[in-house]
Amino acid sequence: MKAMIFAAGLGTRLKPFTDNHPKALAVVNNKPLLQRNIEYLKGYGINEFVINVHHFPDQIIDFLKEHNNFGCKVNISNETDALLETGGGLKKASDYLKGNTPFLVMNVDMLTNLAVDKMIAFHKAGKALATLAVKKT
Repeated sequence: MKAMIFAAGLGTRLKPFTDNHPKALAVVNNKPLLQRNIEYLKGYGINEFVINVHHFPDQIIDFLKEHNNFGCKVNISNETDALLETGGGLKKASDYLKGNTPFLVMNVDMLTNLAVDKMIAFHKAGKALATLAVKKT
């Protein structure tokens, strides 16, 4: 199974950190958000990722290279020409997501303990086009 991690955002709410770094590399409990979410999804057997980049893209690409892509296959969807938002980002990355297998989409700044395996099973059992995880507050 593949996952797309949206990491292209400007991170304006994390200023001044994002004046010089991408939000994806903001550290939470001693780990950058991107690493935290790759490792989290790997725990559910996801080993192929599409990561979109825009704001300080070289820092994200270099970080992934320095960590050998965390032992995963990683494709970069480069949005440096224009920030494409959610729909545009998915469309630009669509070549990496082709196939009959469902894929998961996650924002890089998500911190969750969602049982991804249960969500995937629910999605497949319902033969849904899309399944969205939400939290009741």
